Amino acid sequence: MSSYQSIHLVKRPVTNIEASCFESRSHAVEALQDGEFRVKQTHMSLDPAMRGWMSADTESYIPPVALGDVMRASGIAEVIESRNAQFPVGATVMGMFGWTEQAVSNGAGINIIPAGLPAEAVLAVLALPGMTAAQGLLEIAKPKTGETLLVSGAAGSVGSLVGQIAKAEGLHVVGVAGSDEKCRWLVEELGFDGAVNYKTDNIAEKVAELTSKGIDIYFENTGGEIQQVAIDNMNTFGRIVVCGMIADYNTEQPSAGPNWIPIVKKRLSIQGFTMPDHFDKAPQLMQQVSSYLQAGKLKYRVHVLEGLDSAIEGINLLFSGENQGKLLVRL
Repeated sequence: MSSYQSIHLVKRPVTNIEASCFESRSHAVEALQDGEFRVKQTHMSLDPAMRGWMSADTESYIPPVALGDVMRASGIAEVIESRNAQFPVGATVMGMFGWTEQAVSNGAGINIIPAGLPAEAVLAVLALPGMTAAQGLLEIAKPKTGETLLVSGAAGSVGSLVGQIAKAEGLHVVGVAGSDEKCRWLVEELGFDGAVNYKTDNIAEKVAELTSKGIDIYFENTGGEIQQVAIDNMNTFGRIVVCGMIADYNTEQPSAGPNWIPIVKKRLSIQGFTMPDHFDKAPQLMQQVSSYLQAGKLKYRVHVLEGLDSAIEGINLLFSGENQGKLLVRL
């Protein structure tokens, strides 16, 4: 391939992500320097965090994508040319390559993926979703056998793994999702003890019914009405792990937060976290998640889009809730 395509961020979204925010560009393939290697990306991950990366917020946990730059994304790729002995031609690698068909790297932040691991499994389980789930649940919430976990965004890539890992650790697990189909999948396929459809159920009544012994851990991925309901049902000294707030990502004005009186009365612990703070533990976290996967305790599903350009419209599936599983682009 003498040229390749990439997609660049050229305008920051105000609320919804529009196609006009992006521009597709063609690039000529240039010669490698010593220590560099070239990859052809095969699979690209689409994640809710991308909405924040598109904003102009310089006080976030990671700098925004600069206007004109290739849109940031992690992916799986094959090394197709190399002047770096550590990354030979034919190796499968994972890294933050962006929305692009090809990329050149010196190896910083790039990991070789063992042969035989399907790319979809790596991105859906072992990569960012699995590391996020393991860090948030095991390292921050520190679950104990017999406790009750409530997780919002439970049918998403992170939430579904949080719930399954919690089940493997002996917890009572209730998930919150946005459709009856997703709720059935959580209970019938993933083994959750119960599920709440936030669009049709009376959330307060359903959560109280399914968490009759109270909630010890609330894993927050979405925000919205479920926040106050979760806090109202928390047990004393419960732990709240704040991973995401997807309900507010496409709004100009964030929704009001929950009332803090129960937080004081129940002496609740609340901690937000982002994975870039913990990338030094990536090998350990991936090994933890891999052990659950190899033991048959984790299931996953992927929603695959075809072709680089599909990312432009496809990313909005994350915010409408229409994706059925981990959202990926196959190049």
